[in-house]
Amino acid sequence: METQEWVNQQVAKLIDQSTDFQEQSFYQALQDTLTEQFKRIEQLQGEVDGRMWNVGKW
Repeated sequence: METQEWVNQQVAKLIDQSTDFQEQSFYQALQDTLTEQFKRIEQLQGEVDGRMWNVGKW
């Protein structure tokens, strides 16, 4: 998950650099959304892998 770590670091930098509360809130929501998206990507990759090994569905 190198990409996820990099993205989280970049968004954290944006949060730290931001002086406006609305920007900080936006970046925090962005980070939460990205975390959820990366979780869903991982789940779907596991589903694809599981279906490929399911002999009954070949």
